Amino acid sequence: MQKMENLGSQAPARDGYDLRAPLGPADHRRGAPRPTILVVEYADFASQACRAAEPAVKMLPAAHPATVQLVFRHYPIELAHPLALKAAEASEAAAAQGKFWEMHDALLQEGVSLHRASLDKTAEALGLDMALFKSSLDDEIYRQRIREQQEGGTRSHLRAAPEFFVNGNVCDVSGDMQALFDAVAAAA
Repeated sequence: MQKMENLGSQAPARDGYDLRAPLGPADHRRGAPRPTILVVEYADFASQACRAAEPAVKMLPAAHPATVQLVFRHYPIELAHPLALKAAEASEAAAAQGKFWEMHDALLQEGVSLHRASLDKTAEALGLDMALFKSSLDDEIYRQRIREQQEGGTRSHLRAAPEFFVNGNVCDVSGDMQALFDAVAAAA
């Protein structure tokens, strides 16, 4: 596992498109507890492409429960999606209460609004402490964490969201999500 933790800093650069931000304790993970294949996703909750990709992304750890771990990182593209940053903050506020993946999944559903009132409704439906959730959003206490993840994406030469790295190497899914499944199969 230690080797996997440092993949971002140890993986050799290939044409400047490899993961440049090492994994850390703030990264959200699901899947294999001791993975041999690490898939890092940078995503924007307001992106239609991220929402469309989500069913396939969820299939990866389910299809490879003993080998694949999915790591989620924020990459809100604020110029195109002005509500994305607050949605990312909402997911971090939910994470502080042990409900990151539940909030993540709710925010990436088709047709979900990311306006503040909707974020509050989602948090309430998840059973979060609403005073804590609201104060976290009002005080922007998770904004720095999100900015750090964005910066890591920029250092890794992200072009869009979603963007994926399989064991530290970029995986181009601009054609379709099958490329991600192929990259995972090749890494096995």
